Amino acid sequence: MVLMIIKLGLNQGFQLLVVAVGEVLLLNSLLSTLSTSALFMENVKYLPGIKLGKNVIADPDLDNAVKGANMLVFVTPHQFIDNICKSLVGKVRSDAEAISLIKGMEVKIEGPCLISTYISEQLGINCSVLMGANLASEIAEEKFSEATVGYGNNREIAEQWVQLFTIPYFMVTPVQDVEGVELCGTLKNVVAIAAGFVDGLDMGNNTKAAIIRFGLREMREFCKLLFSSVKDDTFFESCGVADVITTCFGGRNRKVAEAFAKNGGKRSFDELEAEMLQGQKLQGVPTAREVYEVLRHRGLLELFPLFATVHEICSGCLPPSAIVIYSEKKPRLPV
Repeated sequence: MVLMIIKLGLNQGFQLLVVAVGEVLLLNSLLSTLSTSALFMENVKYLPGIKLGKNVIADPDLDNAVKGANMLVFVTPHQFIDNICKSLVGKVRSDAEAISLIKGMEVKIEGPCLISTYISEQLGINCSVLMGANLASEIAEEKFSEATVGYGNNREIAEQWVQLFTIPYFMVTPVQDVEGVELCGTLKNVVAIAAGFVDGLDMGNNTKAAIIRFGLREMREFCKLLFSSVKDDTFFESCGVADVITTCFGGRNRKVAEAFAKNGGKRSFDELEAEMLQGQKLQGVPTAREVYEVLRHRGLLELFPLFATVHEICSGCLPPSAIVIYSEKKPRLPV
């Protein structure tokens, strides 16, 4: 769970990336991993054999890492963003730009809050988002991938993020739709959990394709339920259908959900996560719960049968086989 801080001078061609630990509950083993990464320029735990750039510096002091930084890249499980932001209040430049790669949302009494919005409100700075069909291991191996930058009103800032992230094997496209891009990156993990159930029950490719289609449809309707400004074209960017496909076939949410289904739901997601992910965190399970809470509060669970069923399976209310035992309803949202 790390927060990348970028001290960047685009005009001078100078980049300094600082990786800072931002969660107070970190164990010594994680700090040791960071120290080892800094010493050997390699993430020995998650990307063994892949050499990091010399401009990557491991710094366990968050305050020191953000000092003077004008571009902040947030990459952490969304469960920890609250403590990170609170520790950064008053310590970042007022003209700094942020970008979030975090999948998830904060569900409050007054309604759901996107992570990018939360960062902006807490720190008083603009926050864009970066999402897309890009598994970390394949990017590390320099296999071609792409991503989508979702931005608000400032196209110039979006182009700076594109310039920062683009390399020959990683193509980045800007889209003026922060909410659509971020929600696609968030909701795809719920669909991946459903795809994992299908794989674990050996239901076959036809069923998996159907689940993916149902999921995409509910993603679109959920996005438009929360934000009417979300653009249809966004779902055809890397953050949309492409990310759903790659996550439903190669992501860790699918992998753990498959194991959950193979065990008949008798082993918890927490247990499987600890055993299979080496400290990484699942995002699909908590996101499914958050989505369920939003829909239940609005009385719309019946219009999103796939999303509702995923959470009810994850929480033990239904068996994994229930993933295909529901009526396919055409969402009809209130005007």
